[in-house]
Amino acid sequence: MPTSILPQDQVGQELFNSISSFFCRFGIGNLLRKCNAQKEKGVPVISIFKYKLCNAFSDRSMYMQQKTGSFRESFSKNTFYRFLNSPGTNWLRFTTLLSKKVSDTIESLTGADRVNAFVVDDSLFERTSCKRTELGSKVFDHVSMKYRKGYRLMTLGWTDGNTFLPVNSSLLASSKEECLIGPAEKFDGRSLAAKRRKLAQMKGTTVMIELLKNAMSAGHSAHYVLFDTWFANPAQFVAVKDLGLDSIAMLRKSSRIFYEYEGQQLSIRKIFGICKKRRGRSKYLLSVNVMVGKEQKIPAKIVCVRNRNNKKDWIAFICTNPELSEEEIIRIYGKRWQIEIFFKTCKSYLNLIGECHSLSYDALTAHVAIVFTRYLMMAIEQRKCEDSRTLGEIFFFLSDELADITFGESFQILINAMIDCVCGIFHPTEEQIEAFITLFVGRLPDYIRNSLVRASSLAA
Repeated sequence: MPTSILPQDQVGQELFNSISSFFCRFGIGNLLRKCNAQKEKGVPVISIFKYKLCNAFSDRSMYMQQKTGSFRESFSKNTFYRFLNSPGTNWLRFTTLLSKKVSDTIESLTGADRVNAFVVDDSLFERTSCKRTELGSKVFDHVSMKYRKGYRLMTLGWTDGNTFLPVNSSLLASSKEECLIGPAEKFDGRSLAAKRRKLAQMKGTTVMIELLKNAMSAGHSAHYVLFDTWFANPAQFVAVKDLGLDSIAMLRKSSRIFYEYEGQQLSIRKIFGICKKRRGRSKYLLSVNVMVGKEQKIPAKIVCVRNRNNKKDWIAFICTNPELSEEEIIRIYGKRWQIEIFFKTCKSYLNLIGECHSLSYDALTAHVAIVFTRYLMMAIEQRKCEDSRTLGEIFFFLSDELADITFGESFQILINAMIDCVCGIFHPTEEQIEAFITLFVGRLPDYIRNSLVRASSLAA
């Protein structure tokens, strides 16, 4: 165990035991070997990985540990950076396999009728300078509606309504020469490094399908794929359906995207305008069945929800399973908000943005995978604190499973988010996200929560 978190008090001892248990229970060493993260001689890879993983819970960075003389690990700084910069380690496969092991543990705690879902979204991975950072680009930030320097962190997650698990990801760079700031290294096209960089410069919609394929090939399963307006287009719905999955997404109020309604190709605004709306205090405003796609058409259901704070405003959802009820569509889509909490938690507490200053794309990819591992460890610890079924077989049969998100909770999230609608695309406010994160961190065990708060306050 790294000297940075060796047990010096009760909190340190509990954190030490928790991390050791996580590594042993989910076979982190075996997973690293499967993903080609291994050395022929010298310091074991798992020791370096464990040190990097635990940095978020220590009060000093590696640089400050070296400056103050408190760095007493068995490896040198060069060994550490060679591990991160290794182009042969398949970090996408590592997080996919690890999240599958964790999800197997969680799925056994819930009933067979529980609706699980994949969640896809991207977030800005900002860099202050990209001149020497490999594939550093000008990328569009959906929140500020401006171009920023860095990458788009495309992430696929899995949720059962209570616990969110990051599955895999890709740091997306720009494919346009005028937007590419950093250098682009050349590798043999057959190598993993070249394939990783090729994926980084694909369209976000294509990367989303690739991440889903990787997750499903590793054994992940879900009933629906949830995503927001940026990925909601007919071609994407058809592509997800071809994978054997249904989509639930929020629709963009675009005049250039059409859906087949009663034999006519109409935009969502046209459909909303010509259809009769439900009156009174209905849970939804409109529900119609449509056909989606051009060459290949699939049935879908569009549900419109009224903004009770502004009667002239409304938002629309689409589900490629037309048999699903309107209430269920709204309820299940509410699970998508867990990925927003995940992004904010990773940035605020797990050092996603500020910890790694490497210029190598491989090192940045490794850093993201390690941050995902930190979150997976926290997610399983939080579940253990909340779910009595994790205590053993007797508790499993005597305790009720944790309740899934309700329709009322989902509807309230959507209504609150619509207040801050920008250009027809809603995002939660900073206050709402902070409230969700406070709730998430507050449910963690005391020793993890105290370590995170202490480390993040010192970093600030």
